[in-house]
Amino acid sequence: MKSKNIIYLFFLTFTVFTSISSFSQVPADSTAADSALLKQIEQQMQTNNPPAQQPQQTRSTLSFNPDIGVIGDFQGSYISKGNKNFNAYLNETELSLQANVDPYARADFFLSFARDPETGKYGVEVEEGYLTTLSLPAQLQLKVGKFREAIGRINPTHPHALPFIDLPNAYVNYFGEDGLNDEGASLSWLIPNKKFYQEIVFQVTSGLSESPSFYRGDNNHLIYLGHLKNFFTLSDNATLELGLTGMTGPNDSSRTTSIAAADLTYKWKPVQMNTYRSVTWQSEFYYGHRNVMENLSVNSFGLYSFLQYQLAKRWFLTGRYDYAQKPYDKDIIEQAYSLTAGWYATEFSKIELEGKTTDDNVVQRYYQAWLRWIFVIGAHGAHQY
Repeated sequence: MKSKNIIYLFFLTFTVFTSISSFSQVPADSTAADSALLKQIEQQMQTNNPPAQQPQQTRSTLSFNPDIGVIGDFQGSYISKGNKNFNAYLNETELSLQANVDPYARADFFLSFARDPETGKYGVEVEEGYLTTLSLPAQLQLKVGKFREAIGRINPTHPHALPFIDLPNAYVNYFGEDGLNDEGASLSWLIPNKKFYQEIVFQVTSGLSESPSFYRGDNNHLIYLGHLKNFFTLSDNATLELGLTGMTGPNDSSRTTSIAAADLTYKWKPVQMNTYRSVTWQSEFYYGHRNVMENLSVNSFGLYSFLQYQLAKRWFLTGRYDYAQKPYDKDIIEQAYSLTAGWYATEFSKIELEGKTTDDNVVQRYYQAWLRWIFVIGAHGAHQY
């Protein structure tokens, strides 16, 4: 195409030059012939050089589609007591829908298709569904809807993100297998502290979720919670977090249960070897005061502590100790030891194997084992640090 254009331009230039140089020698009627020839050449050039296309308008980068992700939790289990010792099942399928509503708020929804361990049937429920503000003044943030309450480190975390398969005995005794997950409002304030990170959270929830410690009867009593988080950077390789929680609410005796909790987390992740080596030590302590009758109350205590060591790029080993008194009878004491080996293929897939032994002063010691495979497709939000 370019070579043809050059030839036409050369021919056009030569013709014009020839016409001008011989203007005085050429009869007047030859000028009309040259003009016709020039017009013919110009038409030919336009045919071979179509007009430049107008640039296409680009679409806006704003998307109204939420980030969608699906998390599968497949498990196999063994327990030494009872008639049915082995089992295999899809424990849960979690569907997440997350997006910014506008510059002022963000919406997060998590639908759980979970298996009932007693019946083996599957049901669906809204595990979480809440709206979070993004631009409140004075370092404030408001969250409304259904959410996992801010007590300790385990409760705000979805089970598939934990480094072990079963939940600690003390946690289950106070909050149940599903934890504290309720409807209400949460207001957090990032305290202006230049020395270390500090945040305080106040939450008010309905108390309608099932829990061994709290129960919503036919009254206006709600559950009130306050949590203080303190995060320290010890060095380039290590951090320390200390949390304090207090909460109170109605119980199934039409009276009040109060729980005080503390959590301590130390993390070591060297800058030069952060892909291959890390250590996490995490502990939580619970103290419960349960009013049963006018002159009768039960005080109980429980804790767990685990140490996780990263052996290699994809291999993790987690050992945990549980101590738990029953909230309704502090004389019943459980102690358990567990060990979990995890192979983290990528952030979208991991396989874990856990063994556990439990002993108390009522039931004979028994043993349990689990095999879990977690897999993710679609968008996958980051877990809390």
